[in-house]
Amino acid sequence: MGVTVTDKDIQDLAATARPLSIALLAWGPNRAMDGADAVELEHQRRMVTLRADGVIAVLCPVGSDTTCGVAVMTVPAEEATAIMAEDPCVRAGMMTCQVHPCHGFPGDSIPR
Repeated sequence: MGVTVTDKDIQDLAATARPLSIALLAWGPNRAMDGADAVELEHQRRMVTLRADGVIAVLCPVGSDTTCGVAVMTVPAEEATAIMAEDPCVRAGMMTCQVHPCHGFPGDSIPR
């Protein structure tokens, strides 16, 4: 951490913050149900489509026995909640989803 950040730097960055939503996906009780692979493939297709449409800004699958993914969404929390309620894995009880409002900063990205 060699960069010095001033109070003004923090204030300038904070002024650019824009509202986003974060969706936290966790494995649900029906994770291993019959036909789970096909349902999960449709979930993946839907999430990648939402990313391509700009509804998901950052998509992060998680390799864990409890958490299965995080998505930073460009829509308000209420809309994100409705979108995620229609997810195939959520509808099947294979995953649960919590959505929280958050803020992000334009230009932030995942390094290549």
